[in-house]
Amino acid sequence: MNKPKMVIFDYGQTLVNEKVFDTLKGTKAVLSVAANNPNNVSAEEVQALANQLSQEIGRYGVEFQKQTFLEVHNHFFQNYLYEYFGIQFTKSAAEIERIFQNAACIAESTKNIESFLQFLEDVNIRTSVISNISFSGDLLKERINYFIPSHKFEFIIASSEYVFRKPHKRIFELALRKAKLDASDVWYCGDNAVFDVDGAANCGLLPVWYKGAIEKSNKYIPKNKCLIIDDWNELIDKLKML
Repeated sequence: MNKPKMVIFDYGQTLVNEKVFDTLKGTKAVLSVAANNPNNVSAEEVQALANQLSQEIGRYGVEFQKQTFLEVHNHFFQNYLYEYFGIQFTKSAAEIERIFQNAACIAESTKNIESFLQFLEDVNIRTSVISNISFSGDLLKERINYFIPSHKFEFIIASSEYVFRKPHKRIFELALRKAKLDASDVWYCGDNAVFDVDGAANCGLLPVWYKGAIEKSNKYIPKNKCLIIDDWNELIDKLKML
């Protein structure tokens, strides 16, 4: 095992612990700023359709084996969802998704992540992010900067902006091209056994399975060998030994 030239991170439950994600609360916040809701459609009705659409496109609410490798950008998803009900807004798509996310999500940076990122900076190991996320890349960057203001990542890849989702090889290959590095020089840290650990391993990156903020509902284990940590300080210790 060699010292990496870059460590790439997942976002949710890796850099940031999204402790609560209440989609209905987010939808209620969005409807509260609607310029026109001619049929007085409720948040419950809107969210029911959103859940159905997500299942139909294989995004959320289905088993890993049935999930798509392609990402649908949230702005397009919003367009269909609200125009279906004739709901109109004077705010931009970016403003609408921000209102939804801020209302729906209670989050905090994961324990000791800032210490680990500072360590990487001190020893000249580059950092970046790959996230499976339907929200826009701008919103993802905004949230990372909010929760981890002390660190600047070299680049942040949101699947919404690049078609492919983890564990598809294309999104990992894009990161390697942007970094101008071979897979053997890169470690990938994430909480998801399938998307993060196996996805990275299958592309030749060294996977680190971070379990410090893992969702209790996550019942999968990786098929590939990986480093396993519960706290970022453990990874500092491992890197110091290299």
